Amino acid sequence: MFQSHIGEFAGLGVSVCWTISALFFEKAGHKIGSLQVNLLRLFLAVILLGIATFFTRGMFFPVDATAYQWAWLGLSGFIGFFIGDLLLFKSYTMIGSRTAALIMSLAPMITAVIGWFLLDEILSFKNIVAIVVSVLGIVIAISNRKMKLNISFKGFLLAFGGAMGQAVGLITSKKGIGTYDPMAATQIRAFFGLLSFALLVTLLKRWHKIPIALTQTQALKSVTVGAIFGPVVGVALGLFAIQQTKTGIASTLMALVPIFIIVPSAIMFKEKIKLQQVIGAVISIAGATLFFL
Repeated sequence: MFQSHIGEFAGLGVSVCWTISALFFEKAGHKIGSLQVNLLRLFLAVILLGIATFFTRGMFFPVDATAYQWAWLGLSGFIGFFIGDLLLFKSYTMIGSRTAALIMSLAPMITAVIGWFLLDEILSFKNIVAIVVSVLGIVIAISNRKMKLNISFKGFLLAFGGAMGQAVGLITSKKGIGTYDPMAATQIRAFFGLLSFALLVTLLKRWHKIPIALTQTQALKSVTVGAIFGPVVGVALGLFAIQQTKTGIASTLMALVPIFIIVPSAIMFKEKIKLQQVIGAVISIAGATLFFL
């Protein structure tokens, strides 16, 4: 069973990794700011991935990648790591993180539709049901009565842009990766994301904040842990997942972070677990289970 569903298991592994990284990036973001966290996490990712590929492939940088792979994976890094995250973080300030997360839960469906058009990935009826049920569970888990219903159109577009960034980032990754090494492919994506954020920091004239951030020891520890489980192991697993299964399925399993994060978030930030979160988690996991049947 494991071998026949290795892509699906990898997708679940991504959610676990991203759950851990989200918790540590949140801790770091409160202390040094999200822009500094993004720049540092991608810098660490490029270095850590280089060390890993040096031991596994004998090279620190993916110089063996073709121009085709550099183009598609670079575009994926720019769209996924940079544009998508920028739009999502901006939407947090306009409509709130919970409402933005609700809109972001559309990402698996967007990925499935784009994958159908661009990659000729046709999902079975069972897989479509699994995606719908999983997304429904996420929506139930992260929604509440206090959510803003009359949100600004601009805020909606920003959050939807974040979902599109995640979806298009996955699709362009699959276009570029082929049978190439997932860790090396992730390093290319992270490298282009790093260049994009470095350019933004330059344009905003915020380089003076980086040395200040480097003095925050606890924040740096959190960024390091987050980088290992996020853009290093998590993203590499994600690329492996889309190599082994359809992008719509992988995206759905990778979107289970709001479900997996309920308990650890409650422990770390002393948040009360609500009944609807439990119900949403059960529904979402039931939907994800359909992929393995």
